[in-house]
Amino acid sequence: MDHQLITHYFPHLTDLQQQQLAALHNALLLWNDRINVISRKDIDHLYLRHVLHSLSIAKYIDFGQGARVWDVGTGGGFPGIPLAILFPETQFFLCDSIAKKIFVVKEVVTMLGLTNVLAKQVRAEEVTSSFDYALTRAVAPLDKLVSWVQNKTDKGLICLKGGNLDMEVEACVKAHRIKRDLIDIQPISQWFTEPFFEEKKIVHIRICKLK
Repeated sequence: MDHQLITHYFPHLTDLQQQQLAALHNALLLWNDRINVISRKDIDHLYLRHVLHSLSIAKYIDFGQGARVWDVGTGGGFPGIPLAILFPETQFFLCDSIAKKIFVVKEVVTMLGLTNVLAKQVRAEEVTSSFDYALTRAVAPLDKLVSWVQNKTDKGLICLKGGNLDMEVEACVKAHRIKRDLIDIQPISQWFTEPFFEEKKIVHIRICKLK
């Protein structure tokens, strides 16, 4: 399953975007053989399990020109790198506490020629900048994520999650006294038909900076 899976769901990509998405596999494969940042079994399903999963956020929201987006715990560059390809006029800050992961991310960003991505080795708790949105993918429970990003985002936290989230949401609501109607949960299966997405969800928690 190759990058044409992406163009099936995003048919209006420019030639450059298609070239960058096609090059992403080879760039990650090159570095993953040297520094393992994506599991061996998942690298063969890169476009389904990583790229398309990341791009589900683009079905949910359009960041807009000039927006500043923070990818918290980016790992091998997800969801930040695919979204940076799709939103070239949005600025992305990708952070992770593990040096080898950020090294790979920087190399991949350079190979793809992305000019709207900054990657840095830093713990989320230590980030002091302000962003429009924070994004995460399979990083930590919601209550912990909120504690990391609150007062650092204007429009909230968007998480890629899976399975039953009732207990996780409830713990987050209690820990941070967040009103339940400020949490929007959308099934990714409404946009993508592959079985992989049957239990995958987008969670948007509309927390913002204190004024």
